[in-house]
Amino acid sequence: MARWEGPSREGPSHKLTSETKTMNWVPRHTYRNERGQTLTEFAMILPILLLVLFAIVQLGIVFNQYVTLTDAARAGARKAVVSRQAASPASVTTTAVRNSAANLDQSKLGVTVASTWTQGEDVTVTATYPYQISLLGLVVKSGTLRSQTTERIE
Repeated sequence: MARWEGPSREGPSHKLTSETKTMNWVPRHTYRNERGQTLTEFAMILPILLLVLFAIVQLGIVFNQYVTLTDAARAGARKAVVSRQAASPASVTTTAVRNSAANLDQSKLGVTVASTWTQGEDVTVTATYPYQISLLGLVVKSGTLRSQTTERIE
């Protein structure tokens, strides 16, 4: 019985018998058989990748709107605590919120101010803004972003 001799220290073994040829034989693949495989796999995964990309962009837009809304509510509350003696502190506060949220659609921005306007009491500023996440024209999720800030009147 023939025995397989692997590579020796001097280099690969060139002693091949009929038995070693069948044991070590690996079929060769030509690239012509797999020419379009990569392109086909890419075409299959591309729509999924694009949907994920569009979803990331949409979530980024909504997150930006939320951060803007939160900052606007904070800016309005800060303006409210120092505007106690103004003729209309609620309108001054609302204006501060709207000015801080300049890149949001002002017609959709909702602002409420609640306070007794007494020194030492709290003022609560709430800002709301609608959002919707749509992928390829289909609305996946919609709702209202809400941010509320409470501070003590000076």
